Amino acid sequence: MPRFHYKAVGEDGQLVQGELQAPSHDAAIEWLQDHGHTPIRAVESGTEKAIPASTTAPRLPRPLQKRRKLDIGRFTRDLSTLLAAGVQLERALQILAEMAEDTNTAGLLSRLLDEIREGASLAGAMEAQQGVFSKFYLNMVRAGEAGGAVETVLGRLAVFMEQYHELKSSIKSALIYPSILITITVASVIILVVFVVPQFATLFEDMGQELPLPTRIVIGFGEAFQKYGLAVALLVSALIYLLRRQLAKPQFRYRWDKWLLGLPLLGELITKIEVTVFARTLGTLLSSGVPMLTALGIVKETHTNRLLREAVESIADNVEQGQGLAGPMLETGHFPRLASHLVQVGEETGQLEQTLNRLADIYDREVTTSIQRMLALVEPVLIIGLGIVVGGIIMSILVAVLSVNDLAF
Repeated sequence: MPRFHYKAVGEDGQLVQGELQAPSHDAAIEWLQDHGHTPIRAVESGTEKAIPASTTAPRLPRPLQKRRKLDIGRFTRDLSTLLAAGVQLERALQILAEMAEDTNTAGLLSRLLDEIREGASLAGAMEAQQGVFSKFYLNMVRAGEAGGAVETVLGRLAVFMEQYHELKSSIKSALIYPSILITITVASVIILVVFVVPQFATLFEDMGQELPLPTRIVIGFGEAFQKYGLAVALLVSALIYLLRRQLAKPQFRYRWDKWLLGLPLLGELITKIEVTVFARTLGTLLSSGVPMLTALGIVKETHTNRLLREAVESIADNVEQGQGLAGPMLETGHFPRLASHLVQVGEETGQLEQTLNRLADIYDREVTTSIQRMLALVEPVLIIGLGIVVGGIIMSILVAVLSVNDLAF
């Protein structure tokens, strides 16, 4: 029977830890709960991966590397669960500080605890940790403190960050395979033109025969790459650097974002991602009691596309003049009609927050579908392109070899 190392909070609010035998992880959690403990972590002995104690149990901050910031998502989930279990705020922060395995994390939690003991609110203590907690996060916590439901707001924050992380992870995961194919293509071409082609070029020169045009092109490309490859790499790096410098300028960045939105497939995908972020962020803020205008100001900062930022600013101006949310969204021309219509239904039924969260779920799935469609188009193109490039180089060498053999006979 496996053994589980556990950490939990006892009925007296004290941290308890030890080991127990149980047939499964769920059975270990059930045993802890039956004995009046609030499970924090249960890990099977001999494994390094922490298994969440339950669907709502906290996951403590993982060991952080030097200079790494606090894992906000895990901290938020941990603190929300402890507060929901009835643990006082000071004691909850103390428990998390004691559980932290990294000195940077423990130090940050200790500073939060010191601020609160000196009379600061949780939001005030977090704001004092400059650059750690975002404006969005701080406004959510302030709204929770004003409404007396900090643990509920922290739970919503944890869910929001998990969903946002999943969206980013799905996008990054989708880029892995195309990136691997492109890397393989570039590496294959470099190996062929730098190491393989020169060997055959020397052989053909000794033959003294005129080579076929494809072979001369490949050999010429190889020689040019050997001579100017470093210069080309430096030029590309310089162009990338200049592009990044230009993107820091508002006017150029605006034109760049407008160009991206106009691309056939990529523009549609960017729009869906931005709509997902807009709906998820605004719905979470409104459901936590943040006023509409304040929420729109925060939402504007979450958008990376300047056109969408401008659109949200326009929406906020119209809302300030007494208009609803759906009409100004449609007028901007950057939000899909489906999004505007669903928001209108939410306003008419008085369920705007829930409608925004459902809208985010819809477009979250749309993003996944769009990525899969793009990959379905991109992957065959990359594979065929890889085959054509590598195969073309090999065939040019084979044609030359065959022509030399024909001349020999």
